[in-house]
Amino acid sequence: MDARLIDKSRLPSRHVTEGPARAPHRSYLYAMGLTREQIAQPLVGVATCWNEAAPCNISLMRQAQSVKKGVAAAGGTPREFCTITVTDGIAMGHQGMKASLPSREVIADSVELTMRGHSYDALVGMAGCDKSLPGMMMAMVRLNVPSIFIYGGSILPGSFRGKQVTVQDLFEAVGKHSVGEMSDEDLTELEQVACPSAGACGAQFTANTMATVSEAIGLALPYSAGAPAPYEIRDRFCAMAGEMVVELIRQNIRPRDIVTRKALENAATVVAASGGSTNAALHLPAIAHEIGIKFDLFDVAEIFRRTPYIADLKPGGRYVAKDMFEVGGIPLLMKTLLDHGYMHGDEMTVTGRTMAENLAGVKWNPDQDVVRPADRPITPTGGVVGLRGNLAPEGAIVKVAGMPVEKQVFRGPARCFDGEEACFEAVSSRTYKEGDVLVIRYEGPRGGPGMREMLSTTAALYGQGMGDKVALITDGRFSGATRGFCIGHVGPEAAVGGPIGLIRDGDMIVLDAIEGTIEVELSDEELARRRAEWSPRETTATSGYLWKYAQTVGSARDGAVTHPGGAAEKETYADV
Repeated sequence: MDARLIDKSRLPSRHVTEGPARAPHRSYLYAMGLTREQIAQPLVGVATCWNEAAPCNISLMRQAQSVKKGVAAAGGTPREFCTITVTDGIAMGHQGMKASLPSREVIADSVELTMRGHSYDALVGMAGCDKSLPGMMMAMVRLNVPSIFIYGGSILPGSFRGKQVTVQDLFEAVGKHSVGEMSDEDLTELEQVACPSAGACGAQFTANTMATVSEAIGLALPYSAGAPAPYEIRDRFCAMAGEMVVELIRQNIRPRDIVTRKALENAATVVAASGGSTNAALHLPAIAHEIGIKFDLFDVAEIFRRTPYIADLKPGGRYVAKDMFEVGGIPLLMKTLLDHGYMHGDEMTVTGRTMAENLAGVKWNPDQDVVRPADRPITPTGGVVGLRGNLAPEGAIVKVAGMPVEKQVFRGPARCFDGEEACFEAVSSRTYKEGDVLVIRYEGPRGGPGMREMLSTTAALYGQGMGDKVALITDGRFSGATRGFCIGHVGPEAAVGGPIGLIRDGDMIVLDAIEGTIEVELSDEELARRRAEWSPRETTATSGYLWKYAQTVGSARDGAVTHPGGAAEKETYADV
């Protein structure tokens, strides 16, 4: 008897592989070449979001083979499967973006169903683009079987005439082109060099933000989230994850032992410290919801408020993920935060050790300026700020990383648009004015439906040189690549009668990211009068998945989730 064999009497795969009644089930496994010994081992799901839609996901299938080798080497039997991904860079700026946030739920749901249907005992989840990262982590904590998260890695930066560039530069180039500041030839040259390798967008946009979260929340191995996709070290991380997940089965360490309230606070801390994407304010509440922990936008925003901004990363700063990895990676960032009291060190991680134990050997690198010491920050408060006021009673969020303090207060007349296309047309044709507050509404989770990102519009504004001369608010979302005074997640959304749906052109809006307020200069009585006259707006989503999503999705404040979550559970999959 192999001493590595694990008792399956309490593992989910016993329902498929154990006893005479499961002979038909085992016959399917034999048909795929498994041996009797492999069937007797724990079955480990190796889930990837591989597809050929974009470079973010293209290397995941190759990396999965290294995970499977690690699982097998440690005494487990890997079973690979894929789920969907909607890649935001491809979906951006048109109706395809309505599929982006809903894809997070489909990813979590499909991983859950695959694991349930085949009774797998553990999960290594691999993701590359934006919503696939939180979707995979949501599935892990929902299922609560031993799990490890693997990021596919970031793309390498491009080079345009000696300057380091990312896809953000390309979106902003569209704005320059629209006002004659970039030629057709230059735009064509830039688009051919901006994305030179496999991997997700290289700056601290949503993918790298949530990759940073995966280490801080304890679900990813140290350093694994920082290595760019083309680096060979990724295969070593993948093999190690495969080996380690089998050890987690032996030790019975599960995601809910790791993802606690304090772990979520650690995750929010690294988002703020790295100037990460505002989308984290949707995804962290959604992960918490799976466990039944209340951790909404205001909880996230409070941590953002008290956390120093210390990583000089694009879009607000100078560097990309590759640069941070090469000077010490995410552990360098977390070490200085821990040393100065901004993180909890006693939280369990997938290494089987606490966060403090993982970071004990990390030495500060004084020969770099990508990450500042936490006691000498770029700015004393986080790169992302929560807002609240009569225009957003359920809150809103804005990214201020790299924005001068004097630019963090704005007052101007509303210019209202029902949908992004109308606003993008106004920007493209320059039919807006300096000092305007552009309002894009009916783009919320329910009203879109799907809560689209507005990168095409915000990038075009920057390309026109107007990024700091107007403000933009929406009940939709912004890309992690967005910069400027752009406020998203305004709630309640217009589709349910929120104040953003009641304002009119010319109403004065006051935005203050220093005080954390978002107000329209209207009395409560006037807002009440307009609400009484308001009626719901019809959408075109009258069938299919977007219709179904709109029927169940909740508010952005709570993560735009679609089911009751952990608070309503009687048991988890792992205990069935």
